[in-house]
Order: sequence, then C-alpha cells, then structure tokens
Amino acid sequence: MKILNLYAGIGGNRKLWGDEHEITSIEYRQDIADVYKYYFPNDNLIVTDAHQYLLEHYNEFDLIWSSPPCQTHSRARLWGWKNDNRVEKKYPDMKLYQEIIFLENYFEGLWIIENVKPYYEPLIRPKIGLGRHLFWSNFNITPTKIKEADIKRGNRKEYSELHGFDLTNFKIETRKDQIYRNCVHPETGLYILNCAENKIIDSSIQQGVLF
Repeated sequence: MKILNLYAGIGGNRKLWGDEHEITSIEYRQDIADVYKYYFPNDNLIVTDAHQYLLEHYNEFDLIWSSPPCQTHSRARLWGWKNDNRVEKKYPDMKLYQEIIFLENYFEGLWIIENVKPYYEPLIRPKIGLGRHLFWSNFNITPTKIKEADIKRGNRKEYSELHGFDLTNFKIETRKDQIYRNCVHPETGLYILNCAENKIIDSSIQQGVLF
C-alpha cells in the first residue's frame, strides 16, 4: 500500500510496520523529523504542515493515518487550566474534526485518525476507544488490549523501554518525556494496520479478486 502518515512524530505508530509498504510521513518540526529519519531511513519524510499536505495530496494514497495534535483536547490540560495559572488557556484545535469530516466525505481509500480521550464528549463518535486513545476510521477495528504503562513524568528510561526509541543523543527543543508520551505504542500501530489490511483482503474476496 501507499501509506500517508500524518503528524508522524518520532514514529511510534509506524515502528512495527516494516518496509513492505511505500510510506510517506509528514512532520512539522525538524528536530523531531531528524529522529524519525534515523529510525526509518527508507520512508519518504517531508517536513511541512500535515494539515495542508493532507488537503493537497490525499488522493495519492491507499491508506491515511493521522494523529493531529492532542494537547488542547486532553483531560490533563483541562486539569491544568483549573489548577495551575501558568497553563495557557487555548481553544480546542479543530483540525481533528476537520480531517475526520474531510476524509469521510472525500477520500475513497482507508483512513484512521487517532487522538486522546478528550475532556468533553467527542463531537463525532469514534469507531473505538483503545486505552487512552480514540480512533475514527472507515474500517472495522475489533477491541483488543493494548500495551500502556503508568509512567511518572520525566522518567525517560521507562518511556524509552516501553516504545523502543532512544532519544539520548538527539537534540530536541521540548521535554523528551513528552515526546515519548505523544507516541502511539508500536504494537497498537501494528494492530491498526493489520485491521486495515484485513479490510482490503475482505473487499478483494467479495469482489472475486483473490479467486
């Protein structure tokens, strides 16, 4: 498949996908993109605005994964707003819902959008919730247990072991433990990809392509 991986980060969701697919990943920050490129040198990595790239290139791909910024939707930020005057108050970033509506109506391939469970009732019902994540998609995702851990803030070693990335030698402008926390666990990313592949197989069988 030709896969578009938006808001790629350091590549948590992509880590176990292997190299059998043609993967284009979009990341806005160069320091984060440098980590991604180190771990996935065969991917087509583009440093640009993922939201705009989706609008201009969506029809070039078979599968689109998008993980729009989650901070303004998170329960942790709401807690911060109420308990810490230093936390900047922000409107929820509506790119999340813009992309769900856009892909649902314009894209003919398979798509998945991931975000945190928000502090409010989701404006569009997700396909499924897995751990602390919600997933919107146009294919079936069966319930499963996913790997997560209750790791104390700042514990980079435990985050590194959980996700399989080592950020020690990379210069990153923000807290490294937060970069780890933003990752979808690799096993979850692989599970979602397998669900998408099963959808393609089922569709092929129904159309008689595999006979």
